[in-house]
Amino acid sequence: MASIDSLRSGQVMTNLRNSSSTNTTQGRTEAREESGHTPKDAVSLSSQARAVGQIHQQLATEPSFDRTKVEAIKNAINNGSYQIDADRLANNILRFEDELRGL
Repeated sequence: MASIDSLRSGQVMTNLRNSSSTNTTQGRTEAREESGHTPKDAVSLSSQARAVGQIHQQLATEPSFDRTKVEAIKNAINNGSYQIDADRLANNILRFEDELRGL
């Protein structure tokens, strides 16, 4: 294979295979076939990983926001009846900041 130092911009890179490494790999494959042993891959997930997967599936099936609530807020803003509770908003911002500090 070409070394990275010898590559130039705009040149086509050719993929060269070393015949000795191919033969070595083939030899290992043939040896496995003769011995009757074929390695098998296995994956196991922890209970936490399974729980995260279940949560992910649940979230994927649920809508990302409540359309009815969004429409109600839009309508309230459009007709001028939307009221902002400044104290409640400030408390929620402070609570959010406290949660971020705990991370």
